[in-house]
Amino acid sequence: MTKHTKLIEKLLSKPKDFNYPEMVRLLKGFGYQEEMRGRSSGSAVMFHNIDTNDKIMFHKPHPQKELKAYIIEMIIEKLKQNKLI
Repeated sequence: MTKHTKLIEKLLSKPKDFNYPEMVRLLKGFGYQEEMRGRSSGSAVMFHNIDTNDKIMFHKPHPQKELKAYIIEMIIEKLKQNKLI
């Protein structure tokens, strides 16, 4: 089982400890690139998949690294809509 597959399984289990670095690795594995939104974007981050022209945008967690449950749900739905999971 690959690391990417393990991250997918972890995401789908909707854990409370899924953190931002794990999400970055997961989305990059699907072809998304993290785009910096400039100095005034605050904690907003966007991931863009050039192949599908899909964008995922959410707020980075801070000060903790764990993502909120609603962000995990949103990303799961987005990945399902794009038939990636």
